[in-house]
Amino acid sequence: MDAVKPPRMTALRQLREAENGSPLSILIGTILSARTRDENTSAVVRKLFSQYKTAHALASAKISDVEKIIKSTGFYHVKAKRIIEVASIIDSKYSGKVPQTLDKLVELPGVGRKTANCVLVYAFDKPAIPVDTHVHRISNRIGLVQTKTPEDTEIELMKKISKKHWIRINDTFVMYGQNICKPISPMCTVCQIKKECNYYKTISS
Repeated sequence: MDAVKPPRMTALRQLREAENGSPLSILIGTILSARTRDENTSAVVRKLFSQYKTAHALASAKISDVEKIIKSTGFYHVKAKRIIEVASIIDSKYSGKVPQTLDKLVELPGVGRKTANCVLVYAFDKPAIPVDTHVHRISNRIGLVQTKTPEDTEIELMKKISKKHWIRINDTFVMYGQNICKPISPMCTVCQIKKECNYYKTISS
């Protein structure tokens, strides 16, 4: 029998609920979260923003100093340059405030639709569907969509799910994907929705 561990809070929810859970920390945290573990992201962002509390401060930081702080997130040379560049644009173009529209967010270097949608949801409480690997995988496994790319998944979910639920999709699916519907060896025996799941039907038939 699979044992279910108490679910841990996602990194973005942790950042949102933290004392310094500013839109800037959520934006930078999302950029840093690429290819690293959630708990690692949260700790690094807390440390980073304890030293650089504003976009101006981060924009003025030395790359080598930022690299030391974010090293454990991986790809830290690229990420350090990227977050300083993003902070510089926010400082100079937006008076230090993170923009609140998808169009303006995706204009920032290294910010794609997933990152932009994360900022809309977790920083501004605006309805959007950030599609990461968990949302893409689970949506296809259960048969909610039949898509090849996260971008296509986002479009289909926007069509099929009422806008009033969008803001909760990412957090719900990520927690489920980390704890139950894992990429490898999903815990189907304890899944509460397996009877409606296309993937479960194929492995149990």
